Amino acid sequence: MMTRNETGNRPEQGRLFNPFLKDMIDRNHPMVRLADSIDWKNFEDALAPSFCDGNGRPSIPVRMMVGMHYLKHMADVSDGDVLAGWLENPYWQYFTGGVHFEHEIPFDSSSMTRWRRRIRQEGAEEMLAESIRTGLKTKLIRRSDLDRVNVDTTVQEKKVRHPTDARLYHRSIETLARVAGDAGVELRQTYRRVAKRSMLKIGGYSKARQMKRLKRETRHLRTLAGRVLRDFVRKASEGVRSRNEALLARISKILSQQRHDKNKAYSVHAPEVECIAKGKVHKRYEFGVKAGLVTTSRGNWIVGAKTYPGNPYDGHTLGDALSQVSAITGTDPKMACCDLGYRGHGYEGPCDVQVVNRYRRQTDAALRRHWKRRSAIEPVIGHVKTDCGGNRNQLKGSEGDMLNILFAAAAFNMRKLMRGLALFLRELFIAPFCFSPETKGSAICRVA
Repeated sequence: MMTRNETGNRPEQGRLFNPFLKDMIDRNHPMVRLADSIDWKNFEDALAPSFCDGNGRPSIPVRMMVGMHYLKHMADVSDGDVLAGWLENPYWQYFTGGVHFEHEIPFDSSSMTRWRRRIRQEGAEEMLAESIRTGLKTKLIRRSDLDRVNVDTTVQEKKVRHPTDARLYHRSIETLARVAGDAGVELRQTYRRVAKRSMLKIGGYSKARQMKRLKRETRHLRTLAGRVLRDFVRKASEGVRSRNEALLARISKILSQQRHDKNKAYSVHAPEVECIAKGKVHKRYEFGVKAGLVTTSRGNWIVGAKTYPGNPYDGHTLGDALSQVSAITGTDPKMACCDLGYRGHGYEGPCDVQVVNRYRRQTDAALRRHWKRRSAIEPVIGHVKTDCGGNRNQLKGSEGDMLNILFAAAAFNMRKLMRGLALFLRELFIAPFCFSPETKGSAICRVA
């Protein structure tokens, strides 16, 4: 696979006075040690089928793109923000394979979007697998830790506004007007200004709890959306209608659906969004896709992450989750602990599935100890959502849902690896001073 040099597009002749990164950074920094522990050659071998040689411009180095996505989710920032941070941080530049300290952004943020489309799910799973292999290599993960796992599901929300009827009708009007303008279809009236005034009225009626007026204005908004839709269908050519067939069907569904209908549309631009109820007190309904995580019972390392479109029953996702764990780690788990949501799972594989029930006193002490570790997956889910960008997905489509949860899981493991390496260095260099009798109570010991 032909790639650009690690310094970007500029030739090496102009780097006579550029400082070397190795002269600027601390070689014992956890990120430096983590970068040296990762086998970056594995990504070149795994992602080679996604690229082709001798066709077009050489691609950006694989290490740089993989490292950028690791850093993006480890810091929970956007594509543009991770590039801006990379420009200021020499450790980030070293992590992505830099040799000299750069003063220019190596590529546009849109390149990250196109790269994600190329690697697909298999490339993201390789990033998660490499985090596990790095943990085994640094001995922060033991091979025996992969025998017992915990399984649970959560909701990965989509970046959509709360789908009220009025918002969906207003969004439909704006989308149809934009599509008509791009296609050169001259509508009789777009109703953009009228719809905006209606939305302002609906907001005031909702705040004042004037529900009759709110419902009347919502019906008026639906009428306007229907007018724009029918006008677009009448005046658009056959080619324009065929190109926007999915959009027109989605808007027609939004205008015709009722309150208690099933398989409703909750977004104009994201048809994969589903309404999922997890029984949360503070958030009764969540709009996104169901995602499953698998963590080790010891150490809480993520060894599996997957999305399940269609909001299936939790127990029916168990087989796919354990199969993914076997593919990523190369080891079949021997025991899997689940909550009561997995009752009646129907799994018939080699793994011993333990559904933690309420009758714990009837089991032996060893099994109860394993059951106690099941709840350790809950804070892992919280950290994946809060710290690694798994709470609100901004990537498009069902494939974007899958990529985002895999990137977040891989970043979670990388953050744990950095903390583990930092703790190792602390014990290696500081602990001998703290535990020596002659330095007890000294400044060094107090700092440690």
